[in-house]
Amino acid sequence: MKKSAFLVAPALALGALALSGSPAMAADTTTYQANLASINGSSASGSLMITLNGDQATVSEQVSGLAATFGGKPYPHVQHIHIGGQGMCPTPAADTNKDGVISTTEGGPAYGGIGTTLSTSGDTSPAAGLTLTAAPSGPTINYNRTFTLDAKTVASLKSGKAVVVIHGLDPATLPAGAQKEKSDLVPSLPLAATSPAACGTLMAMPAGAPGTGITTPAQDQGPDMGLIAAGGGLVAAAGAAFAVRRKMASTKA
Repeated sequence: MKKSAFLVAPALALGALALSGSPAMAADTTTYQANLASINGSSASGSLMITLNGDQATVSEQVSGLAATFGGKPYPHVQHIHIGGQGMCPTPAADTNKDGVISTTEGGPAYGGIGTTLSTSGDTSPAAGLTLTAAPSGPTINYNRTFTLDAKTVASLKSGKAVVVIHGLDPATLPAGAQKEKSDLVPSLPLAATSPAACGTLMAMPAGAPGTGITTPAQDQGPDMGLIAAGGGLVAAAGAAFAVRRKMASTKA
């Protein structure tokens, strides 16, 4: 009996060792989503999703209904993650000069300043905020990019106060008086060119929400089944050896 027990104990220990040898815990991955709604009477709508792992952000965005052309060319729609404001999109009350258009400056108290530029390539800092050549263009945006997100934007995301804003209106949709106004950001451009067309606050998605990423650590998927099988096999083998030895001992008796 003692020898049989000695056979089972090491096997159990090896099985436990196999189970404890699971990969190290992965970093948390969180998904944030913004439902983008029309602002300033545009026809734009869509959604943007950010999967954040540490400071690595994978951004996926689909938007339609934006202004199609500007000066006979595809309309460049600069877009950003705004931070430092109230974490919300502006209401009509933000139109303080009553010209019928919420300018970028007038919307600032609600959504804040530029934290990250959602450019198609190159720089994603606020410095690229008005780089038209790196902006998505045309009436539809299908945007996918992975890049390093700066610490301020990460902190704003986690606090629920990061807001996505897409800029660029069709001048023909503005009130007659506003059509003649100059941009509050780039005076050489009309007001429509830089005013917000779509907006949405980024919110963390619930753990396990369908169609999204996860907000729970990767290790919550459970222990490695291969290791469980290996540990179970060792225990089963030890049990079989114990049974054979008992049978042999009873035969000899």
